[in-house]
Amino acid sequence: MRKGIHPENFRLVAFKDMSNEDVFLSKSTADTKETIEVDGVEYPLVKLEISRSSHPYYTGKHKLVDTAGRIDKFKNKYSKFKK
Repeated sequence: MRKGIHPENFRLVAFKDMSNEDVFLSKSTADTKETIEVDGVEYPLVKLEISRSSHPYYTGKHKLVDTAGRIDKFKNKYSKFKK
């Protein structure tokens, strides 16, 4: 491997989802001033607004849009203006 092309601060970082307080560890080069203790070890902390544990797509709480129903409602609503 070539020397000098890889970041010096590649380390384990704690990511905390602020919406549900979920904390997970991953390797990152993110700069942060805060730290958190996880299982007795102190890690740099990166706060997230949304993560895999709170995102509607991954939790199964996303709403499906019924486009066919919307089209039918539109046609019914404006069918009286048809010539």
